[in-house]
Amino acid sequence: MIIHSPSPAELPLLRAIERAAGAPFRALGMAAVADDEPPTLAELTAFQRAGRALAAYVDGRPVGYLLRAPVDGCTHIEQVSVHPAHARRGIGRALIDRAERDGGPVALTLTTFAEVPWNAPYYARLGFRPLTDAELTPGLRALRAREAELGLDRWPRVGMRREPGRRAGADDRAPGTGRTR
Repeated sequence: MIIHSPSPAELPLLRAIERAAGAPFRALGMAAVADDEPPTLAELTAFQRAGRALAAYVDGRPVGYLLRAPVDGCTHIEQVSVHPAHARRGIGRALIDRAERDGGPVALTLTTFAEVPWNAPYYARLGFRPLTDAELTPGLRALRAREAELGLDRWPRVGMRREPGRRAGADDRAPGTGRTR
């Protein structure tokens, strides 16, 4: 597996990965999440041009991706998705670890579903810890408010944080798709 910034021509492939990664949510009764539209090409282009998009490649083709942004002095993982055909191979973990290296010696944050096996429980195995409401920074509060506006709070959500250098072991694998949504 190789990880690097995707080319502009590869951005439509990231949208296809996102759609495939969303499908397993349907089995959990979360059809609205499964049917959620992936980031637009314009959004993906903005992340790619800012140097905040990563893709994982197997046999020269992207099979997973991660988008990151600075939020309150941390590297915030906006999205990480792995195609289900390539799940449970450490791709999501590798993308997160690379985002940590690229983001510098600051904490990683993300927001995710608290009870979806390939979300909060997976990230906990990767060294993230749930944040209490009092620990949410202003930027994370704004992100959570936006998620609520989008209806994502129909299912329990949580903000999580991983301190710099607190990576998981090589045996940690996602039980599902690795999609944060």
